[in-house]
Amino acid sequence: MPDVEGIMLVRPGFVLEVDERTPPLLVHQGEGVLLEQFPLGTRVVYPPESLPGVGDVDAAIAAALAAPVGSEPLAALLRPGMRLTISFDDLSTPLPRMRRPDVRGRIIEAVLTAAAAAGVDDVALVVANGLNRRLSAGEVERIVGERVFRSFWPGQLRSHDAEDPDNLTVVGVTDADEQVEVSRRVATADLLVHVGVVQSPAAVGAGGLVTGLSSYATLRHVHSVAAAVRRVGLPGDGAGGVGDGGVGAPPGPAARMGRLLCEAVRVFAVAVTVNAATAPVHYPFLTRREWEWSLADQAMAVGLGRGLELVGSRARRRLLRDFAADYAVTSVSAGDPTAVAAVAAAAVDAQQRVTVDGQSDVVVVGLGPFGPFDAGAVVNPVLAAHGALGEVFGRYRGRPVVRENGALIVYHPLTPRFSQLHHPSYVDFYEEVLAESTEAATVEAKFERQYATDPWYASLYRTSLAHHGVHPFHRWYEAAPAMAHVGDVVWVGGDRAACARLGFRAASTLADALEMVSGSVGRDPSITYLHSPPHLIAEVR
Repeated sequence: MPDVEGIMLVRPGFVLEVDERTPPLLVHQGEGVLLEQFPLGTRVVYPPESLPGVGDVDAAIAAALAAPVGSEPLAALLRPGMRLTISFDDLSTPLPRMRRPDVRGRIIEAVLTAAAAAGVDDVALVVANGLNRRLSAGEVERIVGERVFRSFWPGQLRSHDAEDPDNLTVVGVTDADEQVEVSRRVATADLLVHVGVVQSPAAVGAGGLVTGLSSYATLRHVHSVAAAVRRVGLPGDGAGGVGDGGVGAPPGPAARMGRLLCEAVRVFAVAVTVNAATAPVHYPFLTRREWEWSLADQAMAVGLGRGLELVGSRARRRLLRDFAADYAVTSVSAGDPTAVAAVAAAAVDAQQRVTVDGQSDVVVVGLGPFGPFDAGAVVNPVLAAHGALGEVFGRYRGRPVVRENGALIVYHPLTPRFSQLHHPSYVDFYEEVLAESTEAATVEAKFERQYATDPWYASLYRTSLAHHGVHPFHRWYEAAPAMAHVGDVVWVGGDRAACARLGFRAASTLADALEMVSGSVGRDPSITYLHSPPHLIAEVR
């Protein structure tokens, strides 16, 4: 159980108004950090401090498996001769990655121990990567641990392949005529156990299973422009944001198909939530409030910013590749996917939610170096746009923090660099597709099918470490609702050519950015700075 007394002592998130006494504030800018002096009156939204962990993680795992929500205990679901499939999340969560041992590996070991005790011999493990890239052997081993890796790799432990016709099968069709085609190993299982780390309320539930274990033919419904707009819940009915999709809205494609999958296959979900300790212990200032910094913290902040500037991009990426967060596990829940989703979402809400009074004319965000789709690679302009407009923008409840036709100012260099290994289709999407149109509906109608069926992209996805050919399309669709909502998007420090290609503008400084948007928000706009990471969810009243 979580430390209830400790939770009561943790300071919640709050909103600071910048005055003459406010020191320069830490802002992430891609692979670097800087200290920025914000205009007087700026609202600064700080996430809650890190919640305490559960204490004994292995005991919490055992308790969750033995006393699940909405389900019989795991041991009661296991029997000799059955077919057991264990799926688990890929590198897209948690962000940044956690220090070893990964809690997912500990859960998988507990499930395998229970299966062995029940006489279950037919066991396979699947990485639920969906249209994301395959994981390397080292990346898989880091998640599942050495013992599980040695026992199952590569024959019974592999990444999902959304383009393998011999290992995909249809389990049904929804009322909306959406075909649910999933991994054959999942579809033929007597029991599917899914293990995940949850950092967003929108990333839980049966819909997440579909996202990670289906074919492109199925996932094109989940990631369409229409589905992206529905998830965000715009425009302004006061009922949108993380996992909402609008009050009273019918289930979206992922939820519909997830429900059908759970009717076809018995699913036992295990979800873990973690606290906000995203910084290593030797960089404590990254998650402290600036006016509480010691002299040592101040010196480290200045030194880190200047040091990252001096070392060069390759050295920065090497440092960031080794970066791992010292998370504490705040909850472990298991059982029925819908019931588990509710428990996990409540835990995430307790760690991340901040109440904000009203919207602002301008919202400022600093985009950090860790995104769900760039592990081990440079953050290209399309992924940076998705990070700001698809991820950070959408982390609200009720209404967006920025008003309709307001301005979003993002700190990020937006450097036009691409990983040929991980993001080959992003290069062509940037050079070919966005050169013709940045309108999501046009992009979807004219280009998606071409990239989805391109044999070269399919081959790289299946045999190398590349994201699927349509991957950049889906990220662009997820950013589209924010682009439609705001009137201006300006990137401080952004590459001017890259900004122009994406339909944005670039500024050298915050003052320049505010001057550029003054035509739409005036010369004395209300400003809110979302002080993240760590993650926060703004509940806008």
